[in-house]
Amino acid sequence: MAYEPRIASALSGATRGQLDYWRRQGLLVPEVSATRPMLYSFRDLIALRTFVYLREERPLQTIRRALDKLREIGETDHLSRYRLVKQGRRSIALVQDAGDGAVDLVEKPGQQLTVINLGDMLRSFPLGEVEIPNLTHPRQRISVNPSVRRGYPVVAGTRVAFDLVAGLVRDGVPPEAVKEYYPGVTAAAARDAASFADYVDQAAERTAA
Repeated sequence: MAYEPRIASALSGATRGQLDYWRRQGLLVPEVSATRPMLYSFRDLIALRTFVYLREERPLQTIRRALDKLREIGETDHLSRYRLVKQGRRSIALVQDAGDGAVDLVEKPGQQLTVINLGDMLRSFPLGEVEIPNLTHPRQRISVNPSVRRGYPVVAGTRVAFDLVAGLVRDGVPPEAVKEYYPGVTAAAARDAASFADYVDQAAERTAA
């Protein structure tokens, strides 16, 4: 599966500037293609959402220190495999697979922690005035499934790409009439497709570094 930067930005919450900067800094290099056209994997999206979630309250330097410590302790798999969460007022912790334990990666590296408030990177979460959508269902009737059309957002229960439906609505086709073009697409699904398309366009305009 492969996501162009425009879709990767919309589904992760990272701005295009952040995608480019984090790539150049080696924090997250696109897994599918790191050269033009740059393409991100579904695993990249999960890692990017973690970065965005952490970046809201932690400086990039702190995130870099956490990643360096992660590699130092021998954790070298793709970043999507790790649950990194905000700990206390300044730190970042690695949540371990078994139980509720976690390991501090920044303030007291290696210290075992017990009580952690986990943020599920698949669920929606606020980012300033923007709500980053649920990764697998960015709208109720829009689905992102790695096994369907390589993970490209589609109308749930179909293989119809969201932007094809949104294009019809934007061209003046009433949502109720979209089923004449795509029988499996309801009026509600067509409205969701148009709503998500609007969100993708708005996400492309965000310029936060």
